[in-house]
Amino acid sequence: MRAVNIQEFGGIDDLVIENVADPVAGIGEVLVDIQATAANFVDLLVISGKYQFLPPRPFIPGKLPTGVVAALGQGVSTLKIGDRVLTLAEQGGYGEKIAVPAKDCFILPQNLSFINAAAMALAYDTAWFALCERARAKPGETVLVLGASGGVGMAAVQLAKAYGMRVLAGIANPAKADLVRQAGADEIIDLSAPDLLESLRAQVKALTQGRGVDVILDPLGGDIFDAAIRATAWRARVVVIGFAAGRIPTLKVNYVLLKNIEVSGLQISDYRKRAPKEMAHCLAEIFRLFEEGKLQAMPTSAFPLDQVRVALQHLVNRTAQGRVILTMGQSAEK
Repeated sequence: MRAVNIQEFGGIDDLVIENVADPVAGIGEVLVDIQATAANFVDLLVISGKYQFLPPRPFIPGKLPTGVVAALGQGVSTLKIGDRVLTLAEQGGYGEKIAVPAKDCFILPQNLSFINAAAMALAYDTAWFALCERARAKPGETVLVLGASGGVGMAAVQLAKAYGMRVLAGIANPAKADLVRQAGADEIIDLSAPDLLESLRAQVKALTQGRGVDVILDPLGGDIFDAAIRATAWRARVVVIGFAAGRIPTLKVNYVLLKNIEVSGLQISDYRKRAPKEMAHCLAEIFRLFEEGKLQAMPTSAFPLDQVRVALQHLVNRTAQGRVILTMGQSAEK
């Protein structure tokens, strides 16, 4: 099969597509013909060797590919050949085939295409655990989603609205305001405003009658975290998802004490490994809300595997229109 096979950590320009041996489904595994895999910011870190969890080399990058079950390993009875599935594979998505434990495969709703399922993968489960498990957000609460025009941000906006919350969408590019409003945002917080440390809090206070927000979901970090933590209500919950803005912030914990707020972190791959029942519930909820029309498929920019370097460069430059997806099969749209 053809795959992006990483022999040494490096940059995007070093990526090459090689012919490698087809994987074989072992005991309890299935072989999946991959149709679509999302390209994620974390992939850039893994490929360059800068991520906190790195696979042994050589390896094929790409998380949570979608595809069709092509063969069953010994002992598999929960799936059948031809099933359309989302896999929870931590790597291997930038290739044409993958062998994955059957327990890590979830049958897709019939009206959810491989491309759209790949676009939802990683973003929606991350947003769901941040919102529902770490933040314990409740209907009627006000949620500030930072980086709301990104993959996790857009997912969080949609999920918060689906669960009956009021959503403030933090974006740095005002041109994306309509995009996040279409996803369900009630109000916009301008992260490009001058003197962010003061202006972010002022914007939030003006929209919450001076109260602040109950929940903050932060995939950005840096100066934005520093400003957002000042916009919390009493007993607010702040969930740290990542540091896409570059700097890992620090926090004076007396502020946590004085406002009775909680700050927690989310490393989503740990849930896939350590809490499979919770992950299964999460995906069941996401698929249910999608089938009920409460979640929209994200905008996507699809690229064939041959254009992997072009696709990842769009991530680096932040020029992609929606989620970046690599396609391997002719039926990825279905």
